[in-house]
Amino acid sequence: MKLVMFYVHEWWYKTASKTLSDVPDAEKEESMSNAAVVFYHSEAEDETNRDSVIQKFVKNTKWIAGKFNTKNVVLHSFNHLSASKSSPEFAQALLHEVEERLTRTGYAVMTTPFGYFNEFKMHVAGDSLAKVYKEF
Repeated sequence: MKLVMFYVHEWWYKTASKTLSDVPDAEKEESMSNAAVVFYHSEAEDETNRDSVIQKFVKNTKWIAGKFNTKNVVLHSFNHLSASKSSPEFAQALLHEVEERLTRTGYAVMTTPFGYFNEFKMHVAGDSLAKVYKEF
């Protein structure tokens, strides 16, 4: 699992084009302020460590959100951080589990549509911890 995490003052995205033929059609445009934005890449080896990966994904997301005293989170599948890729089915199930766990503990979670390229804009804070990379 690879995570690139940002603290943003503003996040905006709009769906651009579908990359997986079997995902539902979606035309969306959304924004969120004062948020932890997490670009995640699920790798093939994550499929054998599912529970640990989910736990660390949630823990790291809560950590960065806590550093900036926010409960707003954006999760964005970004399959460009490694040559190793999990199956799309695993990555999507992982996303749903992480979203559910965060929501259950009081976070407002926005997910960009899985299986889409998106336009996006983000205003990243200047603090050193506003840009963090993790792999596990």
